Amino acid sequence: MAETDKKAPKVINKSGTLKMSDETAARKVTRDISGKKMDRRNRRDRVRADAGPKEFDDITIAVDRVSRTVAGGRRMRFKALVAVGNHKNKVGIGVAKGNDVTTAVAKATAKAKKTMITFNMDGETICHETRTKKTGADVLLKPAAPGTGIIAGGTVRSIIGLTGVKNLISKSLGGNNKVNIAYAVIEGLRQQVPRKEWTKSSKKETK
Repeated sequence: MAETDKKAPKVINKSGTLKMSDETAARKVTRDISGKKMDRRNRRDRVRADAGPKEFDDITIAVDRVSRTVAGGRRMRFKALVAVGNHKNKVGIGVAKGNDVTTAVAKATAKAKKTMITFNMDGETICHETRTKKTGADVLLKPAAPGTGIIAGGTVRSIIGLTGVKNLISKSLGGNNKVNIAYAVIEGLRQQVPRKEWTKSSKKETK
């Protein structure tokens, strides 16, 4: 029996390497970069442990297919509208085009992070009422009492949901273009003035 075991052919994998026996695999020790012994159960979790919590959350509001007429015919591309926020008082939007949806979303996300704004808040709502116009869009933002929630349409709700605002009343009084509405919302948040500065601004106007 011993001679037959020695003469038994070695098992080779499809890749051409020798198959490791169960005993050899059990004795094998895996070490990390520093040389420390690493538990086999934690090898798959080492990448997840290094990646900390995300600082900003993003949401894709709209993805549209756009075409451009060139000499050879029509050139089809994709346009993405993405909003980024930290669920506090930082938010931004980005619009970008790409040959495919993934590229367009990635470009829009990078642009949104570069153009983020910091706005003022009054607790869990905005400081005062604003009405901003951007091209054909006309957006009205009003502060609300605690427990009201976010009363807004799709685009406004998506952007406000990435901020720390929990109570808000909004109304779109203009066109339905999502990009223009998004820019109008960002402009309305940028115009927020804290309650402490209201008296200062009024005194300057009277002088």
